[in-house]
Amino acid sequence: MDRPRARGESSRWSAEGRRRPSRAVLFSSAGLALIQVAGTRAAQNGQSEAHRLDHLGYALLLLGPLILLLRNRMPVVACAGTAAVAVVYLLIGYPYGPIFLSVVVGFVNAILAGHRRAAWISIAGLYLAHLTLSLATGKLRWDHGSNWARELGTIAWLLLVVLAAEVIRSRVDQREQRRQVRAEREQRIADEQRLAIARELHDVLAHSISLINIQAGVALELLDGDPEQARTALTTIKQTSKEALGEVRQVLGTLRAPGRADAAPRTPAPGLNRLDELVAQARTAGLDVALNTTGTPRTLPQGVELAAFRIVQEALTNVIRHSSARTATVGLAFADEVLTVDIEDPGPLSTTGGPRAGGSGSGLTGMRERVAALGGSVSAAASGTGFRVHAELPLEMP
Repeated sequence: MDRPRARGESSRWSAEGRRRPSRAVLFSSAGLALIQVAGTRAAQNGQSEAHRLDHLGYALLLLGPLILLLRNRMPVVACAGTAAVAVVYLLIGYPYGPIFLSVVVGFVNAILAGHRRAAWISIAGLYLAHLTLSLATGKLRWDHGSNWARELGTIAWLLLVVLAAEVIRSRVDQREQRRQVRAEREQRIADEQRLAIARELHDVLAHSISLINIQAGVALELLDGDPEQARTALTTIKQTSKEALGEVRQVLGTLRAPGRADAAPRTPAPGLNRLDELVAQARTAGLDVALNTTGTPRTLPQGVELAAFRIVQEALTNVIRHSSARTATVGLAFADEVLTVDIEDPGPLSTTGGPRAGGSGSGLTGMRERVAALGGSVSAAASGTGFRVHAELPLEMP
């Protein structure tokens, strides 16, 4: 039964089929033709009862390698064609010899191309033609054990060819499977890196641009009436944009070619030690944030600290953009095995918040992806008139 060809294998054969025979195919077929002609001429000297080679015999010896020029484009035709040529050659009674090399090449090629049934039928048809001819001409008689011993040798030779072809096919399939697994793994890693970069860019830009937007509005309102306060707002915009550009450069640095000396981040990833800066930025936007810590603060794994920082950043950004609340609480609870993060605002939703404030929901999706990668849990849902984000981050990496 034919095996289904893998997607990569099918495309490989179809791509080869659209091309002319390669140099390797041309040279191998030419070499095969030379071997068959020279070898058969030498073999016929020891087969006096065989039909001497004539123009038709030489044509048949050359026809097999000529058909093999199609073996990449039409493997079934090449396999069946070389077997048919060998059958005609045997029926005419030409001497046994290297003509079977074309059959072997066509058979192995069809097996490798996935056409096992056609290959087996072709080789079986050739052997039946040989057996019928041997019985009809008296070369093989039921009462001569020595003749049958030679026939068993022929069968063993055919089985060896079949076994070798199947072994080669199995090795090729295994190599193709390993290649596909490696390609899928590399693609999965690339997708994970792409998603990680997208999350970082979203968190950095969404938070910073929200603050810049608010401060720009303040500066416009106070530019004439209170220039000093407008100057403070513009200073905040400058500082926020500078920090955002620095973080964007750090994230984009991971896209540089591997092996570059400057590909590594120049500054450490943000962590819990920068929560005070985050709270200060929120306060400049008019949000009074209370930071509460329970347990014993300590240095945590970098992935946990980055996730906690981004969760707080995203939650505060959403409060600024979507809520009319001017206060929010951030709670950190340090335990032996888990860090609990809570961000809550009293609400309610602002008149320009919710869907009217824009956003694609990627922030909450990225938050869940970060927590899932650490093996933790997160919930983001309404709490009374306000909103609450609750995350539990295991301190042991999964």
